[in-house]
Amino acid sequence: MKEALLWTDGRYFLQAEQQICDRWKLMRMGEDPPVEVWIADMGEGCMAWCYVVAVLVLLIKVNRAVDWLAWCMHGINLLDEAVIGINPWCISVDTALRYEHAFSKKHQTLFQLSSDLVDKIWKDRPSANSQPVVHPVEFAGCSVTKKIKELREKLIHEKARGIIVAALDEVAWLYNIRGDDVHYSPVVHSYSIVTLHSAFFYVDKKKVSVEVQNYMTENGIDIRDYNEVQSAVSLPSSGQLKGSTVNGSLHAKNDMNENSKVWIDSNSCCLALYSKLEEGQVLMLPSPIALPKAVKNPVQLDGLRKAHIRDGAAVVQYLAWLDNQAGRCKFISHLLALDFKQMQENYGASGYFNGAKGSQKKEHTEVKLTEVSVNDKLEGFRASKEHFKGPNFPMISAVGPNAAILHYLPEASSCAELDADKIYLFDSGAQYLDGTTDITRTVHFGKPSEHEKSCYTAVLKGHIALDTAVFPNGTTGHALDILARTPLWKRGLDYRHGTGHGVGSYLNVHEGPHQISFRPARNVPLQASMAVTDEPGYYEDGSFGVRLENVLIVKEAHTKFNFGDKGYLAFEHITWAPYQMKLIETTLLTPDEIEWVNTYHSDCQKILQPYLNEQDKEWLRKATEPITVSC
Repeated sequence: MKEALLWTDGRYFLQAEQQICDRWKLMRMGEDPPVEVWIADMGEGCMAWCYVVAVLVLLIKVNRAVDWLAWCMHGINLLDEAVIGINPWCISVDTALRYEHAFSKKHQTLFQLSSDLVDKIWKDRPSANSQPVVHPVEFAGCSVTKKIKELREKLIHEKARGIIVAALDEVAWLYNIRGDDVHYSPVVHSYSIVTLHSAFFYVDKKKVSVEVQNYMTENGIDIRDYNEVQSAVSLPSSGQLKGSTVNGSLHAKNDMNENSKVWIDSNSCCLALYSKLEEGQVLMLPSPIALPKAVKNPVQLDGLRKAHIRDGAAVVQYLAWLDNQAGRCKFISHLLALDFKQMQENYGASGYFNGAKGSQKKEHTEVKLTEVSVNDKLEGFRASKEHFKGPNFPMISAVGPNAAILHYLPEASSCAELDADKIYLFDSGAQYLDGTTDITRTVHFGKPSEHEKSCYTAVLKGHIALDTAVFPNGTTGHALDILARTPLWKRGLDYRHGTGHGVGSYLNVHEGPHQISFRPARNVPLQASMAVTDEPGYYEDGSFGVRLENVLIVKEAHTKFNFGDKGYLAFEHITWAPYQMKLIETTLLTPDEIEWVNTYHSDCQKILQPYLNEQDKEWLRKATEPITVSC
């Protein structure tokens, strides 16, 4: 008997059900046993189906869409003393240790494969040929010399002789470099090793330009070939890894002490590198880079605010185009360029503002607005903005039931046409040299049902509750998550994803170590100058989905009192785009919530007007008219 199993979390349950074939079984993380438990603890009653001692389970990390994939042969579960093969370059130390602990119960062992089995069958894998580039200090806000000096001070404090940096965004942040090796994330396939006296950049040397070579040399960073990192990781502990002396080189009295170790972050360092180290050589602590990267400096905060203003203008242009403006965009399909008219002309829609029931869609219209073609239009608006570098993830452009798929990815061959009788949700963001953006809005171009309005309003109430939170220093995102869910819980509703994630500064759109989530795994307190999203939602399978998302900056709060001398924090929203008034059931809002919406819309209009033409200004003026409450 053979069985193939796919593990994924709640964001992808519905998508996985639609996309995997009958030969696969979906394992819902949080509901079904995790990979290691399934392998180690579920074997009873399955012995008759296992005919070999050594069976293979392939575990690979696949981007954002799937958390863990397990391919199990020769039975539903594994025999005692089974050997489980893994790719050590794709498994973190944390994961490997967790697996080893679970498998030890039945004397099962992990085996590190010498080659990636997926690579053997992935014949058309695209190559990563982009060149690293220097990210200027005018955008980074801090020099590489200062960053390395501060990192070395932390090494001395922890009595570590060196550190292995494996997370791509941490390498990019530390050395002020960017690249394009990973779609949508401006990072470079690379590693870094920093010791008390030297710094190393492990990368495909063929891709390094003269400019980057000179930059690294000026900052005392040695460029080594990417594959050399395997043999280099064990050298810092013995002081054998030698390189150029950087200006930030620090000489500690105990830097040759026998107790000096190599620092790794077990959550990001892969098993392959960890295995090269002797047990006594390792200092296993959270990365000392993650937190400084997450706490933005004044230059980065200023850049994030400006990037979100330009991005907000693009989103308003997009909404106005969808609603009113006769636009023309190029959608390449069978090498033909198609012209698109506005929603109202082609679809007979009542529009963004009018709540008339239903559409009168023209049966023989030659022009179609699809989930994919409108995506291209929004990217075009963004591309016209200063410092634009590209999108930071594939746009979630979802009509009706597709909006209930949390991370829906439309394809030109199968995507839906915009329908004025259905909700339309779009979640997108962009990379700008001065900041990374992320925004979600949900709209309806016909007449929404009372149920849709009630759900949208509950999501909005949770969105506002988190935005207006005031909390003491030391509070984690886990403690705040309930604020966004309470309005939904009161109606017996919920959502299966976290409420907020960190956001990089021209880096990964999803950044740690902080988050706002019902999962208590990361208990990293929020700090002033962190960026985090506020994105509650509700998803009704087969019908519709609602999500609203802004990016927030954590700031100091000026409270009347200061209990325990802790200091208090609050949020500043930096995303600017209107909420659709006809989806709001105003009778469900409190006076404070109505004031919040009116203030936000007033600010939105003032901030974005300088970036809009007269038509779009008028559209925004109408979209941000205040809510009036009749006595």
